[in-house]
Amino acid sequence: MAAGASDIHLQGVADGVEIAWRLDGVLVRSGTFGRDLGERVVGRVKYLSRLRTYQDAMPQDGRIAGGDLGVPGDLRVSTYPTVTGEKVVLRIFRGAEASTLVDLGFPAPALETLVRAVSQPSGLVLFTGPAGSGKSTTMHACLRQLAGGGRHVITVEDPVEQTLPGVMQTEVNAARGLTYPEAVRHLLRQDPQVLMLGEIRDAETAGLVVRAAMTGHLVISTLHAGSCRGVLERLLLMERDAFAVASALSLVANQRLVRRACERCAAAGCEACRGTGYRGRLPMVEMLAVDDAGRTELRAGRVGSPVVSPTLAEMGAWMAASGRTTTAELERVLGT
Repeated sequence: MAAGASDIHLQGVADGVEIAWRLDGVLVRSGTFGRDLGERVVGRVKYLSRLRTYQDAMPQDGRIAGGDLGVPGDLRVSTYPTVTGEKVVLRIFRGAEASTLVDLGFPAPALETLVRAVSQPSGLVLFTGPAGSGKSTTMHACLRQLAGGGRHVITVEDPVEQTLPGVMQTEVNAARGLTYPEAVRHLLRQDPQVLMLGEIRDAETAGLVVRAAMTGHLVISTLHAGSCRGVLERLLLMERDAFAVASALSLVANQRLVRRACERCAAAGCEACRGTGYRGRLPMVEMLAVDDAGRTELRAGRVGSPVVSPTLAEMGAWMAASGRTTTAELERVLGT
């Protein structure tokens, strides 16, 4: 936690357990436990997360309360059997990392666009980007701002990663029949003003979300597509009522995280950055605010060429030129 890791990987191998940390989005090996100590550590992790310590042939999921370890956030634990031994991954939740939208570090124009969208009484705000691109952190920062304004905020998540004061949070449980669509249907009767869904996964959920946004609710969610244009295409594919989509959608944000060049060594590698050349991460985001012209295109079932300014490529070029990150890091995140 002192190093700023987001995940801890424990991989069983023939002679022990290999340890790796995810630092600033990149997996870094950090050492090895011998077989005896490795088995004890894995067993202790499973015990603290209330998993079956004797079960190593089937996947298990659990959670360790931060208070049990004397750390500020909880740890989510996932185990999985592999041919070389059991793999254990611990995701570290650090609590309120970004208490407000200002703390996210977005450029001023992007921040202004996002604040304006979530300040509206209704509408659909969608985030996209790969896993680990900071979507959940951004959405939680939006909810913290909204919860302090006297609005009834409800979430449906899988799983709940952070407990937010003043927010009614729900965790889906497919085994018990509480899926995203089922949760949304019932929660709309709980008098919500703001509804946050962890992800739109199917056409049924998409239809419910679009109609909730049309009927006076502010809805915030994610849709995996990889680009703002891709979000529009996939949403129209899920929800065939183009008029409803055009009326509901207000903003699409495509987000990434890039590693920040170490200020002490200028990306050369030093003790402060553990030899990686990077320390911390910076957000990159391109946003598409749906205006009247965009709604006209959507009603006709056309995506067209949505205007997104600045684009991720343009923002990346500026960040590299100003020394905030490197060209190699941009290629790792965005491709060539």
